[in-house]
Amino acid sequence: MRATVIHAPHDIRVEEVPDAAIQRPEDAVVRVLRACICGSDLWAYRGEAARQPGQRIGHEFLGVVEETGSAVSGLKAGDLVVAPFMWSDGTCDYCSEGLYTSCVHGGFWGSVGFDGGQGEAVRVPHADGTLVKLPAAAASDDHLLTGLLALSDVMGTGHHAALGAGVRAGSTVAVVGDGAVGLCGVLAAKRLGAERIIALGRHSARTDIAKLFGATDVVAERGEAAEAAVRELTRGQGAHAVIEAVGTEQSMRTAVNITRDGGAIGYVGVPHGSGTGLDLGVMFDRNITLRGGVAPVRAYIPELLEDVLSGAIDPAPVFDRAVSLDEVPAGYRAMDDRSALKVLIKP
Repeated sequence: MRATVIHAPHDIRVEEVPDAAIQRPEDAVVRVLRACICGSDLWAYRGEAARQPGQRIGHEFLGVVEETGSAVSGLKAGDLVVAPFMWSDGTCDYCSEGLYTSCVHGGFWGSVGFDGGQGEAVRVPHADGTLVKLPAAAASDDHLLTGLLALSDVMGTGHHAALGAGVRAGSTVAVVGDGAVGLCGVLAAKRLGAERIIALGRHSARTDIAKLFGATDVVAERGEAAEAAVRELTRGQGAHAVIEAVGTEQSMRTAVNITRDGGAIGYVGVPHGSGTGLDLGVMFDRNITLRGGVAPVRAYIPELLEDVLSGAIDPAPVFDRAVSLDEVPAGYRAMDDRSALKVLIKP
């Protein structure tokens, strides 16, 4: 089969690799219908996250089950399924508590020795605990299929940030970051009943999506100017709930400085850089809560799935470019130079 591999920074290739195949009784093989490139994939692409030459890449996909191992009981060949960005057994203590990302038998797609999502097929370990079935009819609805793909990561991650930030009905929310996760954070905040949503972003194509998703205000400034703008919009107090979806020292510092006293920050931006942007003394004095981390999206898929199927939410607009599998290297270049927000892959 063909799959995307990374050989070195800025060296992404689509190559022939061994076919995905059942290796353990708990496995399933999924033929990929839709995949995508994540902003976090860019850290490997840019050389800021280590990868072995020839390692697979990609962690967001949905598709059709082609084969199941002898121990798989909840799935069968022909089922349409979506995969969260980590596999999990669904039975360990952490999974039972909803923290699927800490599963004792879990792992990330594209880890050494495992398939990545950006290919023709994927071997799925612990298929019963990992995969979520979708309505078969969705396979013939291109727009719906695209929206459902967002459940594999960005929609669930935006929801995790909104929960961490304590978004509730009537609250004022600020979102730091105009990537796909930040935009899904806007959509998640709207879904949870936020009254005012302030999106921080400078790119009109992205802030237009933020407005579509429910943002009531846009702040284009950065740094201290952005902090002053949010304060002005909130009578000097800041936002009850702040979503941090970037992961840099500057973005976290901005998040802290625009949070209302007694408020909370939900952080889901993958941390990178030497500093954190956190001053515990400031957070202590102002009673600011920090909550977040790797999103256990497997826990959120069932409830978010209902809303995508009903049309209550539609995350599909975060995908602004589609490529074939052979065009994946060009998709990485487009996301790296910010000419694309999030690239959809149609193998």
